[in-house]
Amino acid sequence: MTAVDDELEALATEVGRWLTQHGWLLATAESCTGGWISTAVTAVAGSSDWFDRGFVTYSYEAKEEVLGVARATLERHGAVSEAVVRQMATGALTASRADIALAVSGIAGPGGATADKPVGTVCFAWARRDGAVTSETLRFDGDRRAVRLATVRHALGVLAARIGAR
Repeated sequence: MTAVDDELEALATEVGRWLTQHGWLLATAESCTGGWISTAVTAVAGSSDWFDRGFVTYSYEAKEEVLGVARATLERHGAVSEAVVRQMATGALTASRADIALAVSGIAGPGGATADKPVGTVCFAWARRDGAVTSETLRFDGDRRAVRLATVRHALGVLAARIGAR
């Protein structure tokens, strides 16, 4: 196990402890991380008690079909946008038993960048069953692995902070 694995597992353990104590379930909707957040979560023994499911949706079609993201939102804002990740997060709640969901979509590189969305641009959303949805966009430096790792770390870290696990 690497230091990165240990760090992510510790973070996921914090999240899982809180979710278990409150009887909540988590769902994930991932694009640029390709399931890495779900991998970090399921590295924790007993995570089936608090992790319902994860969705990996790379294409527009998958985001529409699996998570209910509107085609008009994808075409107007692009997959890497707060509008889309907000719909991904709420779609993950709709398609699961989860109480809270997180969603990520970004440009990990080395290709795929545009003038207004350079490599490292990542959009995040967190949605709760009570209707609260928050989102943000960040830009991370580094290669594909560094951007993806920073995305996983940030998504779980903010989740931990927002639910009060840390």
